[in-house]
Amino acid sequence: MTVDKTAIRDAATVIVLRDRMTNPSILMGQRGAKAAFMPNKFVFPGGAVDKEDAEIPLASDMPTLCQDRLAERSESNLQNALAAAAIRELWEETGLVLGHPEAWPTPAPLDWAGFADLGYRPAAEALQFVFRAVTPPGRPRRFDARFFLVDASAIQGDLDDFSRASDELSHLQWVPLQRAREFDLPFITEVVLAEITARVTDTSPPTSVPFLLNREEESLFLKLKGYPMPESD
Repeated sequence: MTVDKTAIRDAATVIVLRDRMTNPSILMGQRGAKAAFMPNKFVFPGGAVDKEDAEIPLASDMPTLCQDRLAERSESNLQNALAAAAIRELWEETGLVLGHPEAWPTPAPLDWAGFADLGYRPAAEALQFVFRAVTPPGRPRRFDARFFLVDASAIQGDLDDFSRASDELSHLQWVPLQRAREFDLPFITEVVLAEITARVTDTSPPTSVPFLLNREEESLFLKLKGYPMPESD
């Protein structure tokens, strides 16, 4: 089946925040020079939602408030798929596990085999939905990306062990939050960093979520906050 590369794909991005109350840092890596989307840029782990993500048996769900915000201006029942995609991309690109030590109720799909072999089942209660952005028109890839903040204390195992990571991101490292803007970042990452900086000491899920909606005719900076938003056309 041919994939329409111009279509806007749902995606999930994970911002792992470490030592938030003392010396906050975030996990980032560098995309390859030949990558079609954002080559050479330092980014958070993340990627497109796969069809199978909707069926992944999560050990726990995201906070209800986050699920409600995800439902606004979205296709129905995307919450499980987005949460699973976030956990899967974190695992694939960094080798870090966000899950509970328990068995899967059914055999794990191929993409999750290594995760399951470690004895973990993906768990989403630590994910907080904090930002959403649609890639501007004219880019080689376009995504409707939901950004999730997770405290590093929810990660299983050694936070500095990236030995199980794929090669999609290089130079994986914990970047001090105050130094992050010294790196070569995409514009949207800089915007999200400002949001994260404002939330460092607030451990509760946000009641409203910024939404940068880039369309052919205009760009809108909206808020997902629990009441009907203007239609997109």
